[in-house]
Amino acid sequence: MIKIVYLMRHGQTLFNELKKVQGWCDSPLTELGKEQARQARKYFQSQGIQFGQAYASTQERACDTLEIVCDLPYQRKKGLKEWNFGRFEGEPEFLNPALPYGDFFVYYGGESQEQLMQRMNDTMQAIMQEVNNDLPTLVVSHGAACRNFMRVWEEFAKTDTHQRLGNCCILKFAYEDEKFILLEIVNPNEAEKK
Repeated sequence: MIKIVYLMRHGQTLFNELKKVQGWCDSPLTELGKEQARQARKYFQSQGIQFGQAYASTQERACDTLEIVCDLPYQRKKGLKEWNFGRFEGEPEFLNPALPYGDFFVYYGGESQEQLMQRMNDTMQAIMQEVNNDLPTLVVSHGAACRNFMRVWEEFAKTDTHQRLGNCCILKFAYEDEKFILLEIVNPNEAEKK
């Protein structure tokens, strides 16, 4: 059976607005972030998409986004958290090294890119094993977490994986035979400013 899952980034936060590194630390959604979540909700409604189940990172910004987007009770999963940037948490984004980050943050108490990819994939696999109905699943996570999960399955993607993942962007995956196939990337807030 093919299952559909929508993996979504949270709305804009105060740290996004201030251009601060935001991994395992947290900051609240801005008014724009709440509006972005409402636009995502409108997108799902306009497409007639009804979810059977919902999951979010344990971080406040992801939970708050999900609660605006969907009225379902949901499960919180630590494995959906953002990349752990160690001592760089809360610091200005300009301090980040050039991409790819690889193991950089490990030396500062954070995670490697490989650890993040493995954690996200393990969590998404476990979620899809729990799903026992034909309705789509909503998962709300974070920018780097979503991007790196996409990288795990890039070879199977049916769309351009180099698109910008704005706040509240939506990644539509098909899941079959323990494989995730990226079908579409939707940015319901195209006019947003980064």
